[in-house]
Amino acid sequence: MEHLRQHIEALIFVSEQAISKREIKAVLEEQFEQNIENSAIEELLTLLQLKYAHDDFAFTIVEISGGYQFMTKKDYHDTIGTLLKQKTKKRLTKAALETLAIVAYRQPMTKVEVEQIRGVNSDYSIQKLLEKELVTIVGRSEKPGRPLLYATSPKFMDYFGIQSLKDLPRVKDFQEEEVNEIGEPQDIEVAEA
Repeated sequence: MEHLRQHIEALIFVSEQAISKREIKAVLEEQFEQNIENSAIEELLTLLQLKYAHDDFAFTIVEISGGYQFMTKKDYHDTIGTLLKQKTKKRLTKAALETLAIVAYRQPMTKVEVEQIRGVNSDYSIQKLLEKELVTIVGRSEKPGRPLLYATSPKFMDYFGIQSLKDLPRVKDFQEEEVNEIGEPQDIEVAEA
């Protein structure tokens, strides 16, 4: 049971969600094949929290949702937010952006309605937008089969820096792209027979 504090620290670090004292205890007891007192775990958790409360660390251990989890300190939230925006921007494909625009302007919409506008299957794009939490499921349509309805999420608003959907550019504000032509336009003369 040497370095028990480091073992607890490692468990918190690798847990995707908050890990409870009970889960920590169960793992440690199985690992070391002996009983570990709850008070020992609580004492070590307190020591870890004190360690990460120091200004040398950009993150801390917080008790949330009935467990413990590493979290970034609030002083660094803006920096982390910038990183996440950059990562999300890099990974949105043209198809995902098209799908997101359609949902944003015509929400709530079913997947079939999105596909009718795009003209192609949108399963993958919608799935990626759901994973990135830019789109959310808001209910079911009254149409046959009661398909899911999709709309933009609060994260969508944060990502694009808008307060409400009213802040989206209006469709009529977009200018049509000029068609690139090569050479001078020429009049075509009709030959008389």
